[in-house]
Amino acid sequence: MRAARLIKLMLLLQSRPSMTGPELAHHLEVSERTVSRDVLALSEAGVPVYADRGRTGGYRLIGGYRTRLTGLGRTEAEALFLSGVPSALRDMGLADAASAARLKVSAALLPELSDAPASAAQRFHLDAPGWWQPHDPPPALPALADAVWDDRRITARYRRRETEAERELEPYGLVLKAGVWYVAARSGDDFRVYRADRFTAVTVGAERFHRAGDFDLPGFWEERAAQFARSILRDRVELRLSPEGVRLLPHVTDPVAAREALAEAGPPDERGRTTLTLPVETQEVAYAQLLGLGPEAEVLGPPELRERFARAAARSAGLYR
Repeated sequence: MRAARLIKLMLLLQSRPSMTGPELAHHLEVSERTVSRDVLALSEAGVPVYADRGRTGGYRLIGGYRTRLTGLGRTEAEALFLSGVPSALRDMGLADAASAARLKVSAALLPELSDAPASAAQRFHLDAPGWWQPHDPPPALPALADAVWDDRRITARYRRRETEAERELEPYGLVLKAGVWYVAARSGDDFRVYRADRFTAVTVGAERFHRAGDFDLPGFWEERAAQFARSILRDRVELRLSPEGVRLLPHVTDPVAAREALAEAGPPDERGRTTLTLPVETQEVAYAQLLGLGPEAEVLGPPELRERFARAAARSAGLYR
C-alpha cells in the first residue's frame, strides 16, 4: 500500500512544477505528516525531492528528474478510454484506476504538454444521467463490470415485474443510456438486454466464456434499441395538425415515429392542416404527450381519446374566461 502511494507521490511531483504539502495530502488522501515521511523516504531512496520552505513553499523534483514508472496496467489502460464519463467510472468502481492512468499519462508527457489534461477537462465534460433523475447506481453494477472486463460467466437473480428468476449469463457489454445501465448478455444461443438495476444478486464465476468474435456492442445496441422503440408503439391515434403542430410533433412524441407518420401523410388541406396516423405507446401516454401541442393538434380518434381532449379543452377554456 505504501509503495503504491510513494509511486503516486513521485508521479504527482513529476507532472507538476511543484506541489504543497496540503495539495499532496489531498491527492493521496493522507495527512501532511504522512506526506513528509513519504518525501523523506523518497529522498533516502535516491529520488531528488527538494522542499521549499515558507508560506509559498512546497515540494518539487530537482533537475528535471523523470521516472520510468509510467507503464499502464490493463485495468488502467481500459479505464483511461472511459475517463470522459466520470460518473460511469464511479458507478463501475473504476475511478481509482482511471485516476492512476491519467496520472501516469500526465507524468509521461513532455513539460510543454503538462497542462493538456487539465486544459481538456476544463473544456469538455459529459454528464450522462438525464435531468431530474436521481443518480443511484445499481448495487450489482461493479460485479457486472468485473465480469464484463474478464469475460466471466455469472449466476444472477433477475427481477421482472413481481417475480425473480435465476439466470446463467455471459455478460458481453454494459451500456449507459439516459442514466440507466443495461447489460448485453448471451443466454444460451440468444443475446438479450437486461436492466442492471433489476439484478438482485450477482455471483461472478471463475470460468471464462469464449467471446464471439463477430459481436459488435454498438451495432447490437442500436438494433435492439430500435426494436424496443418500435415494440412499445402498439396503439394508433388519428391527428389533424396545424403547420406549427407539424413542426412540434417530433419534439413531444417519439421523433422517428413522428417523422415516419408525417412522411406517410397526405398533402395539407385548404387550411394548411395535415391529417395523419401516429403510432403511440398507449392512449394514456398519447394524452400526456399531445396535450403539450394545445390548439395546434386536433385528436380525431379513437373516440374516447378525442372526448378526453375535448373535456380538457373545456376545462382550460373555463380557467381563462
